Amino acid sequence: MRILKKILTLALITIFSVSASAQCAMCRAVLESEGDGGMARGINNGITYLMAIPYILGGLVAYGIYRINKKS
Repeated sequence: MRILKKILTLALITIFSVSASAQCAMCRAVLESEGDGGMARGINNGITYLMAIPYILGGLVAYGIYRINKKS
C-alpha cells in the first residue's frame, strides 16, 4: 500500500507540474518586447541553472557526510 501511495504521489506531481518562468518583472518586460523568444529562453535557463547549483552542492555535502558516518 505504501508503494502505491508513492507511485500515485509521483504521478500526480509529474502530471500537474507547471513550467516555471522565473523572471523578475523588469526582465520579463524587456524580454517580452523582443520579437523572438530565444533570449527569454536563455535567461530562463540561466536562472534555472543558478538556482540548481546550491541544491546540487548541498546534496553532495549531505552524501559525503552520509558516507563518512556509514564507515564508522
